[in-house]
Amino acid sequence: MAQISYLNGEFLPHEECKVPIDDRGLLFADALYEAWCSHNKVFFGSREHMARLRYGAEQIKLDIPWSDDEIIGVAEKLQELNGLTNTLVYLQVSRGVAPRLHQFPKDAKPSIFMTARPAKFPSWEDRQKGIKCVTFPDLRWGRCDIKTVNLLPNVLARQAAAEKGCYEAILIRDGVAIEAAAANFYAVLDGKIYTYPKTPRILGGITRSFIFKFAKELGIPIVEEGIPEEKIWTAQEMFISSVSIDVYPVTNVDGKVAGGGKMGPVSLALYKKFHEVNWGEPLKI
Repeated sequence: MAQISYLNGEFLPHEECKVPIDDRGLLFADALYEAWCSHNKVFFGSREHMARLRYGAEQIKLDIPWSDDEIIGVAEKLQELNGLTNTLVYLQVSRGVAPRLHQFPKDAKPSIFMTARPAKFPSWEDRQKGIKCVTFPDLRWGRCDIKTVNLLPNVLARQAAAEKGCYEAILIRDGVAIEAAAANFYAVLDGKIYTYPKTPRILGGITRSFIFKFAKELGIPIVEEGIPEEKIWTAQEMFISSVSIDVYPVTNVDGKVAGGGKMGPVSLALYKKFHEVNWGEPLKI
């Protein structure tokens, strides 16, 4: 079955979707994106993703002429057209096509495209084992709270991880773990979850917001503080979160066992909550 994608009002075979070379998303990374998933055809957090998209648009003064309902409707239609059950949707909105000048064009028309592909979630066995990570300097710009396509520093970090056979990179700035290259980062110390505060230095993850909600329901305290790099190897547990992985334990950093070397009780309790919400049934283990 040929993949169907969406571009500026049309559902097209993916290979027919073309972006002009003067699109400002291509020339300046003057574009925003979102990605979110469905489980058994039910999308999770669509409204929250739209709210973050609107926040980013406000920050970069980008007018988005499509309503939240229109965008969510396109995602649902793409899932149907592609015959998908568990779906990863990618949405990108750019300022549009204009001559290459740094200042905002006066008459550019925003461009939107969306793709839908099968979502691949970590298996229960992989979650139990956890992932390997490397530490890497945080080279990103000062507005990481805006979900732009300006991701080259993140690409370099993930490549460094891949070259060492690792899943992710934990970004370090001024001796503190900020977040991961494509996920938020957490450490459990003395029974409390520590994670970097929601500032322009991190992306306010949608999954992160649900971790806060679920942790409160479970009675697990969360402390919004940066995690000193030297505490990475002494934490009782560590994990990362994003839309496509929910909660994923970190068990090895820079070749050394970390987070107890396995999924711990806090990350397990949180994952159980996500599993119940996403799949509509308790985790069977």
